[in-house]
Amino acid sequence: MQQQNFSNHRRYITLWHVVTGLAVIALIGGSIVNLFHADAATHYGAALLVLISLVLASIFWYARSFALRAQDRAIRAEENFRHFVLTGQPLDKTLRMSQIIALRFASDEELPELAKKAVAEKMGNRAIKEAIRQWKADHHRV
Repeated sequence: MQQQNFSNHRRYITLWHVVTGLAVIALIGGSIVNLFHADAATHYGAALLVLISLVLASIFWYARSFALRAQDRAIRAEENFRHFVLTGQPLDKTLRMSQIIALRFASDEELPELAKKAVAEKMGNRAIKEAIRQWKADHHRV
């Protein structure tokens, strides 16, 4: 497996992020066009197709959203515990979730100082990731 770093740490699943996303968008568009061109006999079926496509879009969006929320909760707990083990103190409560997510890539040696710097300088997640010298890979989040 390729060594993970700032430039390659993002993962996209082509079938999910691209193909399925585009298919859902095409389905919505096609079902709306079908609804406008439907005659009285097929109007009900065309309307149901629009409803089904909107439900599928909702499932597509929320399946990803709920999974990310669960991962975020786990990352918050893991990083708070890691920081506590390293320093005897929990992470600063003012750290945003995006900052904590970025800090998970920091090695144990640089995590405490980088966490302090992130709070003091109100660093964004990109700035935190760029400041990491020893990258700690995370191959499990998608």
